[in-house]
Order: sequence, then structure tokens, then C-alpha cells
Amino acid sequence: MYHCGLLLVLLDLSLDVVGSVSQLEIDRHLELGREFLAKGQLQDALSHYHAAVEGDPNNYLTYYKRGTVYLALGKAKFALLDLDKVLELKPDFTSARLQRGNILLKQAQFDKAEADFRDVLAVEPQNLDAYNALYKISPAREDVSVMIRMMRNGDYVAAVHQISKIIEICPWSAELRQNRATCYEALEDYVSAISDIRFATKLQSDDTEGFLKLAHLHYRLGQVEESLKEIRECLKLDPEHSKCFSFYKRIKQIAKKLTEAESSESKRDYIKCISSAQAVLKLEPHETSVRFIAHQFLCKCYTSNSEPNQAIKHCQEALKIRKEAAVFCDSAEAYLAAEMFDDAIRDFKEALEIDMSLQRAKQGLHKAQQRQKLSESRDYYKILDVPRTASKRDIIKAYRKAAQKWHPDNFQEGEEKKRAEKRFIDIAAAKEVLTDDEKRAKFDQGEDPLDPESGKHQQGFNPFQEFHHFHGSPFQFKFHFN
Repeated sequence: MYHCGLLLVLLDLSLDVVGSVSQLEIDRHLELGREFLAKGQLQDALSHYHAAVEGDPNNYLTYYKRGTVYLALGKAKFALLDLDKVLELKPDFTSARLQRGNILLKQAQFDKAEADFRDVLAVEPQNLDAYNALYKISPAREDVSVMIRMMRNGDYVAAVHQISKIIEICPWSAELRQNRATCYEALEDYVSAISDIRFATKLQSDDTEGFLKLAHLHYRLGQVEESLKEIRECLKLDPEHSKCFSFYKRIKQIAKKLTEAESSESKRDYIKCISSAQAVLKLEPHETSVRFIAHQFLCKCYTSNSEPNQAIKHCQEALKIRKEAAVFCDSAEAYLAAEMFDDAIRDFKEALEIDMSLQRAKQGLHKAQQRQKLSESRDYYKILDVPRTASKRDIIKAYRKAAQKWHPDNFQEGEEKKRAEKRFIDIAAAKEVLTDDEKRAKFDQGEDPLDPESGKHQQGFNPFQEFHHFHGSPFQFKFHFN
């Protein structure tokens, strides 16, 4: 009996020691939580309050302090859960009830908020905070009724203003944000709709429908990569979500092809760029913002691939969807490649109407005007019958062929010989300009470097010496000028 009694005493003492240590730990966590909160280190404060709650799950003040941190972090849902627990443990804690009422009001939960404010006033009739908050509820309810009528009647502009007014009082209402997003979407203001839906997803947990909506809105704006990012968020929450998975499969293909087109254009692989952009048009027959991107790639890549007629077609399709300065410049470049100078000048001017400071448009306009002026004289590319993208090797090859064909010794005296001599001079001049990087660059900018009137004519140019560059030439230069 003596030994049993001693054992029980020792057990009681050990329990007291454990309890004492545990309380010390709780107090330490509470003190550290308070210190971190004072410094604004909210996450650190939250960690210590978590530990304190685990140590003593029946201390209403600890829940209250943690709820305060949740509020500071903008996590109203978790703050509300802690305040519910506080009032479960201590129903007469009016500060917690007032705090909960304010959260409920901000969430537009008017009935619950009103009940809390009235309970506070029943205990503290002079509580101005509760009175002022209660005073806002009735007008807010009426405003919501008016908003619903406006939306039913399709008066979305007025509804947006009405909802914005309510949100000033109820900024944490996901439903109000969703309603305003619906109005913005009806007004085709997708950027504002995205902003509201994104805010709503932060107010709610596991909001798969919100992420699906975000994905659709970004896609509608032609922001395919952003759309893909949002739909992945939906699938993270619910991998089996049928609508999210179906949309994901579709836009993943389109995003891949757009990435290929962009990469191919930067690598100057214009054939791959064209095929990728055409695949996008096939995969997406309806959404104009996505098709706009594909047409824009085709506009630029067909131009770079020396297919100006196809380029012009897709440039015009892009401009039907969206009249942007950059697209007008792309279109003007396509017209330039097709030597349709009036159209190129018009589109560069259209770009400048949109953005007067756009250097690309200013330089392009000058180039088009110079090229138009030059087209009235000699076009060295046409003389050698080569595209403007021809390499130096191709130019020399074309020069050899043309010089052999038009060598004056191949023609009898008379008009034919005179015409051949003039043509041979032009061929030699074309070779001089197009095989000299500096002169070719000047010519591509619309300036003839061999034009004496330009003030930049190269002195000493003798076209009849050009053909001597070919070793072993069988031709003899025996020109007779009468």
C-alpha cells in the first residue's frame, strides 16, 4: 500500500511538471506571436499562434489573436472560423462579435451581420461601431435588389456602377465580384472581368469554375499562354474536371503551334513559321483574337519568304480583326515587297495616325516614298531578275547570265546594238550596287547610290570594265559609237 501511494504521488507530480512546461511553451509562443505581429512579420506571428492554439485549444483569446493575424493577411475565411470558435467558447465577448459582424458585412452576408450587430447593441447600446455598421445594411440590401433588376434587364453599364457602389461596403463578396465580371463580359471588357474573377478566386477555396472562367477570358483576348496557366490551376484542384480537361487539351495544341511560329520566325525558318500559323487557323476557326495572332505571323513570314501576295492577304485579315500600328507596318512591308508603293505609303500613314512617334512607321514611310521615286528610274533587282532577298552569290550568277546575254558584241550595228549597250550598262551598274553591302543598303532604303543627283554618285564608274572580272572571258569589247 505504501509503495502504491508513493507511485500515485510521483505520477501527480510528473503531470504537474508536464503541464507547467506546456503552459510555458504556450506563453512563449504567444509572446513571440505578439512581437512578430508588432514588427509586421505576419507569417511568423501566425506560425506561433498556430502552435499556441495546438497547445491549448480551449483558450478563446489565442483564437482571437490568430484571427486578427488572418484578417491582416486578408484571409477572411480563416479569420471567420477563429471568431466562430471564440464566440463558441465565450459568447459574451462583444469585441469578437463586432469583428465577426464586420467580416460578414464585407462578405455581403447581411442577415448574419445584422444579427451580430444587434447582439452587440443589446449588451452595449452606445457602441457606435456596431450602430454605424448596422445603419449600412438596409441600403446595401436595397442596392443589391436594384442590381439584380438591372442585370435581368440587360442594363450592364448601370449594373457595373451599382455593383461598384455595393463593393465599397462589401469588398470581400465573391458573388458581387462574379456578378460584376458577368456584366463586364457582356460589355466585352474582358480585362476588367479577369480582374474581378481573379479576386473572387482568392476569396474562395477550390474555385475550379473561377479558374475555368479565367482561362476562357484570357483565351478570348488571345492570351493563350495565360489561358493555359489558368486552366492548369483548375486541373491542380480537380484533375478529373471534365470541362477544364477538355479545354486544356484544345488550347495546349494551339499554344504549341503559336510558340513554334514565334520561334521559327526568330530563327528565320519562314516555311515552319507559315505551317505552324496555318495550323492555328485550322485548330481555331472562330475566336478572332487567336486567329489575329496567326494572321499576323502569316503576314510577316510570307513577306520574309518573298510571297508578298499571300502576305498581303493575311495582313488584311489581321487588320479586319484589329487595327494596330504594328500590323499596318507589317501590311505596308508586304505591299513594299510587292512593289505596290501607294498602298505601302497609305498603310505607313495609317500606322502614324495611331502612333505619331512610331519610328518604324516614320522610317518605313520614307523608304516607301523613296522606293516609289526610284521605281520611276532603275530597279537593280529587276534588271538582274533577282528577288530583293537574293544572296551575293545569286546576284553574281544572275549578273554573269545577263551580261553574257546582253553583251553588245552579240548584236549587229544599229538600234539593237545601242539597246544592248544601254542594257549592259544597267546590268553592270546593278552588279556594282547589289554586290556592295553599303551601296545595296542605300538602294534598299530608296536611294540610288549611282544617281549623280543624289550627290553620292561614285566617281570613276566604268560599266564596260565590269565584265573583265570574269577570267578567260571570250568577249572582246569593240564598241563603236557614231
